[in-house]
Amino acid sequence: QVQLVESGGALVQAGDSLRLSCVASGGAFRSYSLAWFRQAPGKERNFVAAIKRYGGATSYADSVKGRFAISRDNAKNTVYLQMNSLRPEDTAVYYCAAGMGVITSSMQNGAAYDNWGQGTQVTVSS
Repeated sequence: QVQLVESGGALVQAGDSLRLSCVASGGAFRSYSLAWFRQAPGKERNFVAAIKRYGGATSYADSVKGRFAISRDNAKNTVYLQMNSLRPEDTAVYYCAAGMGVITSSMQNGAAYDNWGQGTQVTVSS
């Protein structure tokens, strides 16, 4: 098991940029595929972005393609989500997730990840 702690959430204006971080502890970080999900009030949790454990292949939700970028620093046990051109509809609690053995076809499926952080709030005002 790995413990995940997100940070970087804030109140920003539309068009601004923000970078979220998620620090992992207690596990072999480089052995995990990592992902970001988000949940807006009253809505279900949705996939945002993911990065594989080996090779660094990435996957993005259509709604964030070209605006968000996921990256990982194995030396720092940290995964990042760079968010640019933020929109009010990006407002949500953002969760970091980690899983071993995540195959490419399941990168966008929350059930493929068995370790979750507590979330960080991102609010984008218009």
